[in-house]
Amino acid sequence: MTRPRRDPRAERASIQVAGEARPRFDRTARRTGSGRPRRDPRAERAGQRVAGESRPRYDLSQTVRFDAAVITEAQPKTAAVAPPKILVLENPAFLVAVVPDAPGGRLSSHDRQVLGAARALAGREGGVAILTLGPCEGVGPAGADRCLPLEAVEGYDPASQTARVAAALTALAARHVLFPESLDGGDLARRVAVRLGEPVFTNAEVVAANGLVRPAKGRRVEQRVAPGMLATVAPDAVAEYGGPPREARLLSVDGEAPTPSPQKNPKRIVSAARVPADPATVPLALAEFVVSAGNGLTDLDTFRQVVAALHATPGASRVLCDAGLMPRHTQVGASGTVLAATCYFALGISGAPQHLQGVAGCEHVVAVNTDLHAAMIERAGLAIVQDAQVVMPALLRLLEQEAGENA
Repeated sequence: MTRPRRDPRAERASIQVAGEARPRFDRTARRTGSGRPRRDPRAERAGQRVAGESRPRYDLSQTVRFDAAVITEAQPKTAAVAPPKILVLENPAFLVAVVPDAPGGRLSSHDRQVLGAARALAGREGGVAILTLGPCEGVGPAGADRCLPLEAVEGYDPASQTARVAAALTALAARHVLFPESLDGGDLARRVAVRLGEPVFTNAEVVAANGLVRPAKGRRVEQRVAPGMLATVAPDAVAEYGGPPREARLLSVDGEAPTPSPQKNPKRIVSAARVPADPATVPLALAEFVVSAGNGLTDLDTFRQVVAALHATPGASRVLCDAGLMPRHTQVGASGTVLAATCYFALGISGAPQHLQGVAGCEHVVAVNTDLHAAMIERAGLAIVQDAQVVMPALLRLLEQEAGENA
């Protein structure tokens, strides 16, 4: 070992300030022995302070050297990350088919959970095939080995949709078929079961190769059966697929269901359309888009205009509800309503732990707050560090401009 022996007397003499009657020492000077300077916490803290703020704010992401010199724009060196390897399953022993809802051509969180359940049934030897009515994105990362796109059905025609799905399942010869237990998925599963003459196990909360489990009699007992051909999976019961992306190889089947002739088989449903509910009256637990106000928001009139312009459901933090500024049924959080919305827009909410529990199931979170280090800013996928009273009028102007261009 070639480490030199330290000489404390020589180090102390090297940092002594010359010309002083009383011995004084410069602790920030470099030591001659180790070469490591003494840290100055005050100088480091001063270098991290954000300029132009009346209230002291600090940017903790800055890198500070031991000699108190601040590197304001230092970026950590990141190694080149190789793209994830796509798993390819050439000859699966059997197939587990999934028929998702896929609203708007994209998988919902419930659809991804059904794919995770299908992967549990497939194991290592089986493959997962997804049947989509029209194009759908993101099926490979969600766990699909094969993808069979079917022709989309125009309008609301459950008979034609059931015929196409049943014909594709017959040609695919899948061992198991899973549907989401939703309004559309549950209805399609029962129609396909009647057409194929197969029983369907509904609302399964546990999906495994050795059996399916669902609650019964007010959740006092459990029903367990061996995996059959058709089953539906309950929402938020099975974890999504978390492994590497799959191939999602395109498949094609022969002999799709013929289109029924209007003369021989007239449609029993002449016309059908979805009537959207008023977002202002939708319960928070069922809302898809929620805009909430927090303690940092004072202009509630403008907030209500933003909610109406965005066609969203109003929400609030516990502070506003306790103060009587917002109704109690609009409270979001563990002590209020736990959301399952697609998008949550938080205005002036710092993000207490109970409030974050209420938005844990939201797919997208947008936050507006003046505090850069607020918990809601860290939770948000899109954050705006600004006063909500400034953002809301600007958002209303943009919405009016967009409405004028589309008119």
